[in-house]
Amino acid sequence: MAKTIISTPHAPAAIGTYSQAVRCADTVYCAGQIGLDPATMQVVDGIEAQIHRVFANLKAVADAAGGSLADAVKVTVYLVDLGNFAKVNEIMAQYFPQPYPSRAAVGVASLPRGALVEADLVLVLG
Repeated sequence: MAKTIISTPHAPAAIGTYSQAVRCADTVYCAGQIGLDPATMQVVDGIEAQIHRVFANLKAVADAAGGSLADAVKVTVYLVDLGNFAKVNEIMAQYFPQPYPSRAAVGVASLPRGALVEADLVLVLG
């Protein structure tokens, strides 16, 4: 099965050995996004701004893949402080329509570039 690499300048460029997303048939696997501003490649300040930036970055990748966040079937959120889980819920509802995708939230010791939150997702198109 052929795979297609998805890339967009509207989300941060990969900062390692990975692609922003890979499409296989109707499934798109989106790499984790932290709160990097794609214009500056700097992490935005504060947890709320980072959560918004994470979902805006994932939206840009989903759009580049020919889909939208409505096509998400699985989201994984990584938080340095699980006390921010309620903020994730509140902000995520602004980006994803109901019915919401399945989701896991994982507490982690640290994230790249000192980020406070990261998320990845899987889309099914068509």
